[in-house]
Amino acid sequence: TDVPPAERLLRLLGLGVRAGQVVVGVDRVRSALQAGRVACVVVAGDASPRARDKVVRLAAARGVPLVAGPPAATLGARLGFPPVMVAGVVERALARGMLGPAAESRSDGGVSGQDPSA
Repeated sequence: TDVPPAERLLRLLGLGVRAGQVVVGVDRVRSALQAGRVACVVVAGDASPRARDKVVRLAAARGVPLVAGPPAATLGARLGFPPVMVAGVVERALARGMLGPAAESRSDGGVSGQDPSA
């Protein structure tokens, strides 16, 4: 049975959180990005302008791929947190699983699944 890409992403993030390989929240993701520890960033579909400004630009500047995630409430609920705007994946193998053909990534400031020129 094929797992929808959004469900696959949530499952992989859940595994990563339980294994301590995913950092959650704008401040933690920013710190991990600045330390060069993040392999990819999952951005909630409804992330706030503040979250986008603080994390997406930094990730793009560092060449860290971005993945479009579900709404923040869904992301948080599935990870055991309040609404989550961004999650940073530290484990490279886990990030590769998220960046597979079902979840193409961008490192130019656009978020996968969204046309930055729109």
